[in-house]
Amino acid sequence: MALEKLVVIDKIEILEDGQMQIRQATKIMEDGKEIGKIFHRHCLAPGQKIDKENLRTQIIALAIWTPAVIASYKEKLEK
Repeated sequence: MALEKLVVIDKIEILEDGQMQIRQATKIMEDGKEIGKIFHRHCLAPGQKIDKENLRTQIIALAIWTPAVIASYKEKLEK
């Protein structure tokens, strides 16, 4: 019986205003079969620092967070 802990980003959602919702799954595996799973979620706002995020999240953020999206999000916050 071999137990293994596997941590993956299994969901990235993009909201209309450019915010990203990231879900991380921590899976407990026994002999290759999943026997448990817990989730951790966090959000990223357009223009937020992403250097500590995984590569896939960074690539998506750089693609969707254009200067116009960042400006629009900041403008929304000021209202």
